[in-house]
Amino acid sequence: MSTFHAVVWMDHNAAHVLMFDREHVQAERIKSRNTHSHQGKHADSKSYFADISQGLAGVHEVLLTGPGTARTEFRTWCEEHAKGCAHAIIDSVASDHPTDPQLVAMGRQYFLKFDKMSNDPSQR
Repeated sequence: MSTFHAVVWMDHNAAHVLMFDREHVQAERIKSRNTHSHQGKHADSKSYFADISQGLAGVHEVLLTGPGTARTEFRTWCEEHAKGCAHAIIDSVASDHPTDPQLVAMGRQYFLKFDKMSNDPSQR
């Protein structure tokens, strides 16, 4: 599915990637492969972050959300290892644990201001 926007809720254990356009929503869940607490929460972050960035391939604008520091760590990782994804990330906002429909609503509301600007010839 080719979409323009995505909202990603993430923590160190899982990511909910929701790509959407005006009419469609595609959801993907990506889990960290780290299942052993004694390894630490960052033991497998490289492959986890790579899986998330691959899931966002082709998306033009990404909003990151979730609790904790995973969003910041992912964004930093992308700047070094997935530059295309890094350029697509436009913001990162804290949130608790919204449902997927709430995430899509959050993303649609957030991107509305960008969509209005892109339709305005004076903003190009």
